[in-house]
Amino acid sequence: MRVDGPGVVESGDGRRFVALEMPDGWRVVDAHCPHNRGPLEQGWVRDGRTLVCPWHWYRFDVDTGECSTSPQHVLGVHPVREVDGQVYADVGDPPRALSWSERLRAHAQE
Repeated sequence: MRVDGPGVVESGDGRRFVALEMPDGWRVVDAHCPHNRGPLEQGWVRDGRTLVCPWHWYRFDVDTGECSTSPQHVLGVHPVREVDGQVYADVGDPPRALSWSERLRAHAQE
């Protein structure tokens, strides 16, 4: 997926991500907070590497996705590369939709 600038970028399949221009290069992360799906494009970067969710102030390392607020929540961080002056992020394939039985089993395990 091509990154044209900072802010929200959308993949061809409709998934949304946030592109962050950092002093040492670009970072691309999932657009929604894994805690409660807060809009991370409205968040802010603290200390040069921590993205803070605007809803509940969960803090994520933009390099690893680790959450210092609650370790069980991990933000999706995607590899970025530059080719001929253009920035690209590898966001992978869209997740496979779960069947109803898979959803129920996953819910029962929580």
